[in-house]
Amino acid sequence: MRLAIYPGSFDPVTNGHIDILEKTTRIFDKIIVSVVHNVTKQALFTLEERVELIKESTKHLDNIEVESFNGLLANYIDEKKACAIIRGLRTVADFEYEAGMATMNKILIPKVDTIFVMADTKYIYLSSSGVKEAALLGGDISLLVPPIVKAGLEEKLKDIKL
Repeated sequence: MRLAIYPGSFDPVTNGHIDILEKTTRIFDKIIVSVVHNVTKQALFTLEERVELIKESTKHLDNIEVESFNGLLANYIDEKKACAIIRGLRTVADFEYEAGMATMNKILIPKVDTIFVMADTKYIYLSSSGVKEAALLGGDISLLVPPIVKAGLEEKLKDIKL
């Protein structure tokens, strides 16, 4: 079985993330979306909320599992016996960052490849932080995130005053 891991903080999951998953579910037998606690970022949604939002947003995809993890990605991938890491690319800046991470992961787990997938052109400037900022400022994010995420953002941000 070809198992891939799609790691990220997904705070929140966007239609760009869903696009990457829709493309890669045709390549792999199973994909585990692995939500990580990123110690360098202050998350809006809890780990549990992010897992639930992704589960709800990917119900239409049969070969997706969603879970969270802490620690080194290489150890997690080894434990899951995955053959690949999925990473979405939007711009050249993403490639430069991701190439460095892929090189480090190749050293740590040589038998696992990183698969880069280009985002659809309508999502190349879409980011979770941009979505949060637009939502906070009252922008219409309905084309940027799944409906469950839009509702979650509206609920999270309703008490924040600017």
